[in-house]
Amino acid sequence: MKAHFIGGGIGSLAGAAFLIRDGGLAGSNITVYEQLPLLGGSLDGIRLPDGSYSLRGGRMLTTDHFECTWDLLSSIPSLAHPGLSVRDETITFNLEHQAHSRARLVDRNRFKIDVTSMGFTMHDRVELLRLIEASEEELGDSRITDWLSPPFFATNFWYMWQTTFAFQPWHSAVELRRYLHRFMSEFPRLETLGGVKRTVYNQYDAIVRPLTTWLGKQGVNFERGARVTDMELAPDDGKLAVRSLTIKSDGTSRTATLDKDDLVFFQNASMTDASSIGSMTMPPPRLTKRNSGGWELWEKIASGRPEFGNPAAFNSSIPESYWASFTVTCRDDHRFFEQMQAFTGNEAGTGGLVTFKDSSWLMSVVLYHQPHFPDQTANEQVFWGYALHPDRVGDFVAKPMSDCGGAEILRELCGHLNFDPGVFETASCIPCRMPYITSMFMPRKKSDRPLPVPPNSKNLAFVSQFVEIADDVVFTVEYSVRAAQMAAYQLLKIDRPVPAITRHDRSLRVMVDTLGKAFA
Repeated sequence: MKAHFIGGGIGSLAGAAFLIRDGGLAGSNITVYEQLPLLGGSLDGIRLPDGSYSLRGGRMLTTDHFECTWDLLSSIPSLAHPGLSVRDETITFNLEHQAHSRARLVDRNRFKIDVTSMGFTMHDRVELLRLIEASEEELGDSRITDWLSPPFFATNFWYMWQTTFAFQPWHSAVELRRYLHRFMSEFPRLETLGGVKRTVYNQYDAIVRPLTTWLGKQGVNFERGARVTDMELAPDDGKLAVRSLTIKSDGTSRTATLDKDDLVFFQNASMTDASSIGSMTMPPPRLTKRNSGGWELWEKIASGRPEFGNPAAFNSSIPESYWASFTVTCRDDHRFFEQMQAFTGNEAGTGGLVTFKDSSWLMSVVLYHQPHFPDQTANEQVFWGYALHPDRVGDFVAKPMSDCGGAEILRELCGHLNFDPGVFETASCIPCRMPYITSMFMPRKKSDRPLPVPPNSKNLAFVSQFVEIADDVVFTVEYSVRAAQMAAYQLLKIDRPVPAITRHDRSLRVMVDTLGKAFA
């Protein structure tokens, strides 16, 4: 038996690990095809040729959730700490560097807002409770704004929840409901981000590199620069089976013929598809799915096959799924970090997101524990930020963030903090445009996402943010890892249970604490 993984994101890497660890498949019988030179998908992190660092983003982790992720990482050896797994390394690091934000929201006057209260009226509480208690059938493909009134979106709660998880008011009501249930235990400590866990370095170096190193030692084949452009599907015992893959690399196409027992795991689409980066002087180019082809194969095989999902539900409105991020590399001058730490009251790595709630761009920044990259020098410091409304005109720069180079983004940031722009005299800022970054949050019907293994599939599984998993939440590492574990166990008939979702929303203590916070 051979296994073919289309896409080299965390879902495919996790799936390959589960096939080896729990399915007994030889690594040499596993091939991962990745169009880009870097594995890890959205969990990327890289030093650019000019010496600047670039991160598209980083996913939130907690040790109270993400059961499949920690199950996986408990088996992967740390690269930095021999004798420890990545899971143990991460837990140890967070015991030493605990998060407790003291400046979660900042207003236009650079005043740190008191966020011990969620800012709810009784009407807000009633509406939120109605949404939480509604069934997914009732919610259907409705939007959040169909269930919550305009004043709700001015509460402390919404500003914190929105920027922690990247929700927009026009996103899916079902996805918000799932988040409210899945992360109910985080509600009472939302203003401090006390439940958020960080990795020792950026998630590429802390998760992807150890995982790919382990997979490589097991003999897994990685084909970088290889894009699967088509798959031949044929009937087999009343189901559909993949018989061959068309692979394009180095400007030529070839066909990989599959044997009857071979398996295919497909990362259908990517939230960072068609992303692009700019420079200090130039904004990122405006790309779409036509520039990268990340959605093309899913659209091709789903046409006329409803059990394979409906990509159009997610990729048809870039203005509703787009936001932009930026990575700043400070060199020789530590003034920004020093002033930011003095202002927030948090050492770097302990505060989490600082959101400028009155920012036209709705900008947030986070200072990581340093170094954030293993090869950082002592004179370098790296932080990251993002904006949920990059197509709006700035408050200190008279144009949208989408049209700004890194220098203009830093000027806007200094305006909100009232810092001397000289703190960034030797810094570089790399902006990143991501047109589909929250596409998985778009309103959709249940049938728009395929199951990890559709009922009509013989040997094809879907492992991505665009599959249907009951009760779990997209835009997390866990969702991709859980999809991969479910798919691997089902196709290989592995007699080991997939870790259950921890239902904190059914804990009496969590419910009492949540109600107390809602009425504070």
